[in-house]
Amino acid sequence: MISYVTGDATHPHGQGPKVICHVCNDIGGWGRGFVLALSRRWPQPEADYRAWRRSGNDFQLGAIRLVQVEPELWVANMIGQHGIRPTKDGPPIRYDALARCLSTLGDEALSLHASVHMPRIGAGLAGGSWDQIEPIILKQLTERGIAVTVYDLP
Repeated sequence: MISYVTGDATHPHGQGPKVICHVCNDIGGWGRGFVLALSRRWPQPEADYRAWRRSGNDFQLGAIRLVQVEPELWVANMIGQHGIRPTKDGPPIRYDALARCLSTLGDEALSLHASVHMPRIGAGLAGGSWDQIEPIILKQLTERGIAVTVYDLP
């Protein structure tokens, strides 16, 4: 089950280890949407994303990187969108890549004994449909026993 709350995903609720996840693009763009809130709060996720892009090391659709920002808090940069603009093939979101990202995130969350927190990933600038994204989250995270909270801004 997913818990839906009104609030800011950069201030996750609850006790214990937590991972905040969000969708990134595969071209290295960082500067619109939820990443602005992340960058205002912590410099590390953006710095790591930009260094990851420059390195080329596994910087591709379906890949993730966890960046520790506080003692029991990580941000997962997940590459789940191709480019930043819709094309004739559809919106930038790639549901198969998002599923791979969330599967890997599930492994990481289980090893950290962490809950997962997010805005409505993939449904904003990436152009995805929450009706398609929610079942992926259920399969890759909650069905594995990982607590998930989705935050909607007031």
